Amino acid sequence: MVRDNITKEMIHYSEEKFADLQLLRYELKGFDGLSARQKALVYYLSEATLSGRDITFDQFGKYNLRIRKMLEAVYLYYREKHQDESFRALEIYLKRIWFSNGIYHHYSCDKIKPEFEASYLGELIDNMPSDALPLQENETREAWKAEIFPVIFDATVLPKRVNKDAGEDLITTSACNFYEGVTQQEVEEFYGMMKQKADKEPPSYGLNSKLVKRNGKIEEEKWTATGRYATAIHQIISWLEKAEAVAENEQQAEVIRLLISYYRSGDLKTFDKYSIAWVKEQSGDIDFVNGFIEVYGDPLGLKGSWEGIVEYKDKEATLRTQTISRNAQWFEDHSPIDNRFKKKIVKGVSAHAVCAAMLGGDEYPSTAIGINLPNADWIRAEYGSKSVTIVNLTEAYNKAAKGNGFLEEFVIDSPTLALIDRYGDLCDDLHTDLHECLGHGSGQLLTGVDPDVLKAYGNTIEEARADLFGLYYMADEKLVELNLLPNIEAHRAHYYTYMMNGLLTQTVRIEFGDNIEEAHMRNRALIANWCYEQGEDAIAVVEREGKHYLQINDYKRLRSLFATLLREIQRIKSEGDFNAAKELVERYAVRINPVWHREILERYEHLHLAPYKGFINPVLTPVYGQHGEIADVKVDYTESYTDQMLRYGREYATLI
Repeated sequence: MVRDNITKEMIHYSEEKFADLQLLRYELKGFDGLSARQKALVYYLSEATLSGRDITFDQFGKYNLRIRKMLEAVYLYYREKHQDESFRALEIYLKRIWFSNGIYHHYSCDKIKPEFEASYLGELIDNMPSDALPLQENETREAWKAEIFPVIFDATVLPKRVNKDAGEDLITTSACNFYEGVTQQEVEEFYGMMKQKADKEPPSYGLNSKLVKRNGKIEEEKWTATGRYATAIHQIISWLEKAEAVAENEQQAEVIRLLISYYRSGDLKTFDKYSIAWVKEQSGDIDFVNGFIEVYGDPLGLKGSWEGIVEYKDKEATLRTQTISRNAQWFEDHSPIDNRFKKKIVKGVSAHAVCAAMLGGDEYPSTAIGINLPNADWIRAEYGSKSVTIVNLTEAYNKAAKGNGFLEEFVIDSPTLALIDRYGDLCDDLHTDLHECLGHGSGQLLTGVDPDVLKAYGNTIEEARADLFGLYYMADEKLVELNLLPNIEAHRAHYYTYMMNGLLTQTVRIEFGDNIEEAHMRNRALIANWCYEQGEDAIAVVEREGKHYLQINDYKRLRSLFATLLREIQRIKSEGDFNAAKELVERYAVRINPVWHREILERYEHLHLAPYKGFINPVLTPVYGQHGEIADVKVDYTESYTDQMLRYGREYATLI
C-alpha cells in the first residue's frame, strides 16, 4: 500500500535484506524544482521505462515469465494462509527472481536454487482453483509441471544464463533467450556475412533480434512493434508519444520520434540516427535511455538487453563532469597509449551528473552508477558520446554503507582507513566520471578492425580499458589543477580500495570454488592480479594475526603499472588482437586464489552484510489540472519491495 508523500528526512536508504541481496532506496533530489511540464515528461518517460519489464524477463530465459507469473499467483493465493518454512522459502525464491529478472542470478548467471521441494510447489498448484492459475490456452497443470519443473528444480537443465567458458559452444550452453536452434559457429558466420557487405558506418548487427533456425533456415526475429515483443513495444511507444508532446525542445522531440520510428521498423540505421540525435541533445534537463542497449547478457556480445532509465540533471554536480569533458583533448593527448591509437581530434565528449528518476528492465533493481553511450565505435569517433554519473544512486550506496564494518574489517591499518574515510567517496565518484566520460570514449580502432572481433572477451577488455584510463589519471596533478581533487595524495584512497576489491574483497560475491564470470568483476580482477604479479615491489598481500590484507608500498610504481597495462589493452582493442585478449582474461581475470577466497568469505560472513545491492523505485503519481494536463507529480518512497513487484506484475504485464 502506498501512503501519502513523505519528506526526504524520512527516507530509509536501507530496506529489507534476503539471500545475498540488500534493497535500497534513492532520493529524487531537486525534483520539486522541475517545472510541471518537466515533471510530466519524467512521468511519461517513466511509464515507458516500466512498460518493457516483461521483455527483459523473456530475454533472460524462455521460461522466466511463465515461472514468475505462476509463482506470483501461488504467492497471492496462499500468503494469508501459509507461514511455514517451505512457503517462506518460496517467497524468497520469488523475490530473487524479481531481482534478477528471471531464474538466473543477476551477477553470476547461475540458476538460482529453490530451497523448497518440487512436491511442495506441485501440491500448492494442485489445490488452487483453475481460474487462479496463469495457464496458457488448453494447458493443464500436469503439462505445466512436466515442462517447467525440470527447469526450476533440475540443476543440470539450462544451468547458466550466460556461459563464458571458452572451451565450450557459448550459444548452445547459455540459457539466455537470444538464440534458438543455432550454434556459435552458425551465429558468427551469419553475422560475419552481413559485416562483409557493410559500409564504413556499419550498424550493430543483431542488436534487436533473436536468431533462430527453423526447417534448416536461419533467420532473425526482430523485436519491433510488428514482430516479437509487439504488445510491449506498442505500450512503450504510446508513452513515448505522450512524452514527445511535452519535450523540452525540438531536438529532444526528434530523439523521441526517431526512437519510436526505430521501434516500429526495427531498422538499425534508424537506431544509429536516433543515437546520433541523442548525443547532440544537450540543452534539456531531462534525459533517458530506452531500448535494446547493452550486450553483456549475450555470450557473444551482440544482442542488446532491454533497459530503461529516466534521469534529470544535477546542475551542481555537473560542474565536475563538465570540467572533465572540456579537457577531453588534453587527457587524450597525454594518455600513455601508443600514438597510433589516440584520437587526433576528440569530438563531442559531453558529461553530466544526473539523478535517476526511474529504473527499468536490465537497469532494475540492480543498476549501473554511470552510463556512456552510444556503443557504436564509429558514432563515438564522428559524433562523440554522452556520459552520465548517477549521483543519487552513489549517494544511496554510500549512506547505506556508513558504519557497516566492512572497511574496518578489510583495510590494513587506521591511517589508510582514515584516508579512505576522508577521500573515498569523492574519489569513487571521480573515477566513475573518468571511466564513463573519457575512458570509454578514448582511443580508436585501426581501420578495418571489426569492433566485435574480441567476441566473449570484448566486454571485459573494454571495461578494463575504461577503468585503467581513470586509474591512471586519478594520480595526475591535472586533477588538482582543475580543482577536481583537493591534493594529489587523495588518489591513494581510491588506489587502495580498487586494488583491495580486485584482489580480495569482490570475491565475497562468488561461491567458494567457482570462477569469476561477470565482465566488470573480471575487469577488476584482471587489473589487480596483473599488477600484483608484475609489481611485487609496489603491492603485496600480507598476513597479520591470521588475516590477509592488501599493502601498497609504492603508489607511484602502481600508477606506472596501470599505464603499462592500459597501453597493452588499448593495443589489443585497437588492433583486434583476439589471442592476446584471451590470454589476459583467462590468465588473470577468471580464477581465484582459494586460500584467500575461503578466508575472505568467512570474515565477510561475520559482518552479516549482503554482497549485492539493488533499488526500490519511487512511486510517481500525476496530479491533473483543470484541463486534463499534468500539473504536478507526487513522489512517494514508502512502497515495499513485494508490493512494488506485484504491482508491476499487474500494471506492466505486456507479454503472455
